[in-house]
This record gives sequence, structure tokens and C-alpha cells, in this order.
Amino acid sequence: MRTKLIKFSVLTIITLFLLNSCGFYKRSDIKDNPVNVDERVKKNIQEGRGVRFGKGTTRGGDFDFASSNPLWRSAVNVLDFVPLTNASYSGGIIITEWFSSENNTESTTRELKITVQFMSNEIRADAIKVLVFEKSCLQNNCKTKKIKSKLEGELKLAILKKAALLEKDEFKNYKDTKGKNRGKTVIKKK
Repeated sequence: MRTKLIKFSVLTIITLFLLNSCGFYKRSDIKDNPVNVDERVKKNIQEGRGVRFGKGTTRGGDFDFASSNPLWRSAVNVLDFVPLTNASYSGGIIITEWFSSENNTESTTRELKITVQFMSNEIRADAIKVLVFEKSCLQNNCKTKKIKSKLEGELKLAILKKAALLEKDEFKNYKDTKGKNRGKTVIKKK
């Protein structure tokens, strides 16, 4: 048992010596390396060292811009009939201002506000949630409540349809300019 321990110790020392001579272990001074983790990571990335996992490694074509997301663009386009109070792409929400509905009388005013929440960037039924709020005021007494309305479903459907069309057009444009059909003349059949 003692000889196995001695052999293991000698083998470990030799391995460490070889790794050190190959440059695996390099002595460094504190003044050369930043103490702050974020600064150290930035320095390593600039020098091309280190490994990044998850969001740090991106594939070509993944953008975090609102203009590249067809779901976002279609929502803004569909809601162009009313001014927006808040449109935060990074927060994944669009909120309109209060706007009047058609059936207002002099004594009672009714206004609507629409909120669109983005659950995903993918174009699918559960990717967005449309909420409609109603504010009814009788003279100076106002009440606000979330309502179930056909408008929710209609807006959601309109946004999803528009997003699907935008994505289809983008794919066709990509295919024609950069994809398989690049440089080929496409003859359309009548």
C-alpha cells in the first residue's frame, strides 16, 4: 500500500512538472489581473481566452433588435390606430393610451386600453397575451377593470397572421438573395 502511495506521489509530481514546463500553469501577478470579475471576463474575451456558455455564444442570424422580430413588428403595425404609452421590446410589452369607444354619452364616458405581452419570440398561439381594460366614468367617478372582449381575440389573431406573413416574406427574400436561388432568375408560371 505504501509503495502505491509513493508511486502515485511521484507520478503526480512528474505530471505537474511537465504541465508547468509546457506553459499550462503560468505564474501571474495581481497587478496584471483585474480583481473585479466583470473586468477579468472582459479582458479574457478581448485576449481570446476562456469559454462562454449559453447566451454568450450566438449563431448567425440571431438578433436582439425589435426590427428583426416579426411578432413585435406586426403588433406595432396592428396597433397603429391608437397612440402607444409604452412600447418596451426588452420588457416584452406594448401598452396603448386610453382611447374612446364608440358608445359614449354625455353623462358616461367609456375608454379602452390595450396591453400586449410577449411570452416568446416564436410565432405561435401562446406567444402573446392581449389584455383589454375599460375605464368607465360617470361624471367624476371612474372605475377601471379588465374585461373579456372579442377585441382580445381579434387583435391576437391579426398580430399572429401579420407576423406569419412577415416571416414568410423575410424567408422568401433571404432565399432569393442569399439562399439556394441566389443569382438565379426565377421564372414565374402564369
